[in-house]
Amino acid sequence: MPVLCCFPKDPLDDVETWSESVDKLLGCKAGQIAFREFLKSEYSEENILFWLACEEYKTIKTVPEMISSANRIYSEFVQTEAPKQINIDCTTRENITKNISQPTLTSFDTAQKLIYSLMARDCYPRFLKSDIYQGLLRRTESR
Repeated sequence: MPVLCCFPKDPLDDVETWSESVDKLLGCKAGQIAFREFLKSEYSEENILFWLACEEYKTIKTVPEMISSANRIYSEFVQTEAPKQINIDCTTRENITKNISQPTLTSFDTAQKLIYSLMARDCYPRFLKSDIYQGLLRRTESR
């Protein structure tokens, strides 16, 4: 069970640790919110939304809930022309499409790893230099 780094203490207490790794950033609710705002400004908010949906999906306990959630994730992020279509390769998209009628808890793992890599490699370094992160850092330093 991951530790919720931001509660019950001040949500900004961990801002400095976010620069240590993308995992520290994503492991913190306030970090997720700040990163999402940054991705929204870059028109790539679908990446963190998909990643978060997959994290939640992996905790599902019942088959009906898994089927319902898998179909929602598929129609929102994976299928061609989805409203928040993620940028994944054709083979990964085809594999998900082929198996969506019988989803498992690992149905989106490959796509989630690709999106995680994209965020870690491309978006995260830009986030650390962004006005959003730098502004939060300044706020914590001035306390």
